[in-house]
Amino acid sequence: MTKKAWGGRFQGEPLDYVEAFNASIHFDKILIEKDIEGSIAHATMLEKKGILSEVEAEQIISGLKAVLEDFNAGRMELSVQHEDIHMNVERALINKIGEVGGKLHTGRSRNDQVATDMHLYIKEQVEHIIESINSLKKTILTLAEENIHVIMPGYTHLQRAQPVLFSHHIMAYFWMLQRDGERFSESLKRIDLSPLGAGAISGTTFDIDREMSADLLGFSDIYQNSMDAVSDRDYIIETLSNISLVMMHLSRLSEEIIFWMSEEANFIQLSDQFTTGSSMMPQKKNPDMAELIRGKSGRTTGALMGMLMLVKGLPLTYNKDLQEDKEGIFDAVTTVLGSLEIMNGMLETLSINEEVLEETVSEDFSNATELADYLVQKGVSFRKAHEVVGKLVLKCIHSGKYLKNLSLEEFRQHHRSIEDDIYDQLSTRTSVDRRNSRGGTGTEAVIEQMKRAEKLLK
Repeated sequence: MTKKAWGGRFQGEPLDYVEAFNASIHFDKILIEKDIEGSIAHATMLEKKGILSEVEAEQIISGLKAVLEDFNAGRMELSVQHEDIHMNVERALINKIGEVGGKLHTGRSRNDQVATDMHLYIKEQVEHIIESINSLKKTILTLAEENIHVIMPGYTHLQRAQPVLFSHHIMAYFWMLQRDGERFSESLKRIDLSPLGAGAISGTTFDIDREMSADLLGFSDIYQNSMDAVSDRDYIIETLSNISLVMMHLSRLSEEIIFWMSEEANFIQLSDQFTTGSSMMPQKKNPDMAELIRGKSGRTTGALMGMLMLVKGLPLTYNKDLQEDKEGIFDAVTTVLGSLEIMNGMLETLSINEEVLEETVSEDFSNATELADYLVQKGVSFRKAHEVVGKLVLKCIHSGKYLKNLSLEEFRQHHRSIEDDIYDQLSTRTSVDRRNSRGGTGTEAVIEQMKRAEKLLK
């Protein structure tokens, strides 16, 4: 008979490489604190229901705490022979307090045990992610407030479109992150469910109290169906989806930072603390942290796709495939928390090249829409105004000028309603500050936007 906990009906031992392939201890050991927390709640509940004696429960709980101390002190030996963190903890407990440790598993299975561990882990990590998102939002708001006067080119198709306030541009990422945080917060109600006591598939014959163990673990409710409890991985998929959205937003911001820092743009400078050099080219200062965030977004999306493919064909209830639900989410959590921290540091320490930005927005055609709007205010249809301005831009391109350099007579050759006040209309500052529609880039509109953002942070 094999020495495995499940070995009663087996006559032979698994081969070494089969055992190694089957084991998850090398990655699920991260769950040890949650596993012991869940086991202590389970033992407490068993004692309250009279399934364990008070003495047995005390022995088990003290033993579990001692096992965690051993692990944290590096004294606990983990073995692939015990497959996973649950059996490694149980074996260490029995070695410490004797056969009474074997009573801990009464009324539960590794199926509901691992599901409980994962719910506890995901709940805690989602709360950490929300905190990190809020920290980055505060940094973005501060950066916007400190640079409320700075104007930069706004782009569509990565072509100059219209001048905008830098604060307006960067605040777009505040609102992306706001939605990200809301998604995580809303997902907590689906994460905050206890599977403990659902057993392997059908519950248990013991008179357990699932609500009590859920309450001890801080869950707000329990799964109402034992089969759903042990097979549900929606909460992991949802968390991976939310992480992927955060990383996508961070990737987009990283791409902007990379472009802004290029010599072709030279809009900003990143701190030396968040850049690297070249081993060959001594002049280089590379935005490697931004590039890494951009790259890691593919990694978290891959974890989401892997999880969706893992679950899509599984029948109820537990299948060994579900052992593969952990590495992707563990890595994604580490990745998003690290990326949020790095982005926060980059934004806190970057500097804006205001003179370059001022020169950039004064030497382009991003004020062309102002001229079209000016003509509309004179009674010209927008479609006709669009045509007139397009021809003026073409004239400027051929003559090496910008709209602001044209004489009044040159303007009037294309439309007689253009007067001296056109030059003020074409001013970059005027162009920006006139756009005070709700959510626009005008200074007043952006200040109002930032006030709303500040209220949300509070």
